[in-house]
Amino acid sequence: MFRLIYRKYGQGIRWKDDLLSGLTVALALVPEAVAFAFVAGVDPLVGLYAAVIVGFITAAIGGRPGMISGATGAMAVVMTSVVVLFGLPYLLMAVVVAGILQVLAGLLQLGRFIRILPHPVMLGFVNGLAIVIGLAQFGQFKTNHRVVYDPEVGFLTKADWMSFSSPALQITLGLIIMTMLIAHFLPRFTRAVPAPLVAIVLGTCLVAFTPLETLTVSDVVDQQRALQYETQVKAAEFAEIESDLLVKEVAARGQAVAERSLTESEREAVADLPKGLQASLPSFAIPKIDLGNQTALQAVLVLAIALASIGLVESLMTLSLIDELTETRGSTRRECVGQGVANIVTGFFGGMGGCAMIGQSMININSGGRGRLSGMSAAAFLLVFILFAPRLIEMIPMGCLIGVMFMVVIATFEWSSFRLIGKVPATDLWVIFTVSLVTVVFHNLALAVGIGIVISTVCYAWERSKEIRLELHQEEEGKRYYKLRGTLFFGSIQPFKDLFNPKDDPDDIYVSFRRSKVCDHSAIEAIHNVSERYRSLGKRLHLTHLDPGCSKVLNKAGDLVETQYYAKVAAGGH
Repeated sequence: MFRLIYRKYGQGIRWKDDLLSGLTVALALVPEAVAFAFVAGVDPLVGLYAAVIVGFITAAIGGRPGMISGATGAMAVVMTSVVVLFGLPYLLMAVVVAGILQVLAGLLQLGRFIRILPHPVMLGFVNGLAIVIGLAQFGQFKTNHRVVYDPEVGFLTKADWMSFSSPALQITLGLIIMTMLIAHFLPRFTRAVPAPLVAIVLGTCLVAFTPLETLTVSDVVDQQRALQYETQVKAAEFAEIESDLLVKEVAARGQAVAERSLTESEREAVADLPKGLQASLPSFAIPKIDLGNQTALQAVLVLAIALASIGLVESLMTLSLIDELTETRGSTRRECVGQGVANIVTGFFGGMGGCAMIGQSMININSGGRGRLSGMSAAAFLLVFILFAPRLIEMIPMGCLIGVMFMVVIATFEWSSFRLIGKVPATDLWVIFTVSLVTVVFHNLALAVGIGIVISTVCYAWERSKEIRLELHQEEEGKRYYKLRGTLFFGSIQPFKDLFNPKDDPDDIYVSFRRSKVCDHSAIEAIHNVSERYRSLGKRLHLTHLDPGCSKVLNKAGDLVETQYYAKVAAGGH
C-alpha cells in the first residue's frame, strides 16, 4: 500500500509536492466539474461526485501516475439528450455500461493502439484541446444570463458580453493578470509551493478582505442552478402545448414561453434550491430504469459506447502527452481498466462519469505532482471541501481560476507547430489543422482523432503507392529477370499492374521480391491478375526471393493464386 500511494523518484519520495499540487488541482477542479455538470443538464453535485470518485480511483489503480481525471466537457456534451429525454438514472446506467466496455477494452489490450497514432494527430489534438479550454473561460465574461428558445436545439441559456468599462470586468481582468504573473514568475524564485496555489490564495484574500466585488465560485454555482431550474420548467411547459401548434407558430410561442417572468411559486422554488456546494457523502444506489422501454435502453447503449470511446481516446491521448512531458511510460492497459472501474463505481454512486482531464493534469505536472498521491489527494481534498469547508471554495474569485486555466492553455498548446511550416510535408500540416478544427468545432475528441487517422492513413497509402517500380535486372534467351521495389498493397495494385507488358516479355519471367513485400489480399489479387495475363499468352511468371511473411500470405491464398506459375529460387539465385 505504501508503494501504491507514494511514488519514489531519484531524489527521494516527493510526497510534499504531490500533496500541494493535489490541493491546487482540487481548487481548479471545482469550476470545471460544475460547468460540465450544467452542460450535461445535471446538478453540480453530480459533476463533483464524479470528480471525486473517478479522480481517486484512476489515480490509485490507473496506468499513469500524475494524471488527473474527472468530469470532462468532451463526455458532457453527448450526455445532454439522454438526460433531457429520459432522466438522470438512464445517464448513470450509461456510465456504468461505458465503464464495463472500458474494462473490456483494457483486458483485450486495445489501448496499445494509441501508440501508433501519427504525431500530427497528437499535435492537432493537443492544440485543439488547448483552444477549447481557453474558449471555455470566456463564458465568465458575460452577464445578463437568461433563457431563450432556439427552434433547432430547444431551450437554452444566453448571455451578453460585459462592457469593457464595467467594473466587474476590470476587476476580473486584474485578477487574471495577477494570477498569470504569479504563476509565471514565482517558480523562478521558489518551487516550495505551487505557484497557482499561491495565486489562488492571494486572490481570494484580496477579494475577501477588500471592498472589491467580483464573481466567485458560489455566484456561478447558484446562478447556473437557478438557470437550469428555469430552463427545465419552461421546457416542460412548452412540451405540453407544442403538439397543438402550427409549424409557423412554434418559434414565436417558444420564445414567448422563454421570455415570460417566473411566477411567484416558481421564484419561491428557486429560492429554496440548495445554495453553494454543501453536500453529503454519495450513497450507493442501482439506477432505476424501465427495462421494458426499448427506446430508452437503445439510447443508453448508444450513449455508453460514445462515452467509452470518447473517454478512452481522451485519456490515452493525455497519457501519451504526459509520457512525453515527464519522459516516463504509463500503462495503457491499466489506464483502460482503471477508467472503467472508476466509471462503474461513479455510476452507482450518482456521478456523471469522466475521464482524464488534460488541463488539470497539466496543472498537476507543472505544480510538481508526479505520483499517484497527487491525484488521490486532489480527490480527497475536493471531498473534504464540499463536505466540511465548502465556503473556502465558494469564496474563490473566478478570475483567479480563469488565470490558472489560461496558463494551462499556454503550456498545453504546441507552439512548435508553427515552426513546422515549410519543414514537414503539407499533408502533416493539414492533419494538424484538421484535427484541431474538428476538436474546436465539434468538441468531440474521438471524432477528431478518427478523422486525423483516416487522413494520415490515406495520405500514407497514396505516397507509398507511388514508390512501386520494376527494374530490368538480367536477360537471357527465353528468360527475363526483374527486380520489384516498393510495397505491394491495396494502394499500389494498379501501378503494379501497369508495370508489366506480357506481349513484349519472353516465355519465362522472374520477378524478385527481395526489396518488396506482399501485404494484403488486394496484392494477391493483383499478382493473380498479372499471372493470368501471362498464362493467356502461354508464358510463365515466377516470384523469387519472397521473405517468409510474403510466402505465408501467398500460401494462405490457396486457389486464389495460380501457384503452378510461381517458383521459389534460392536466396543466391537471380
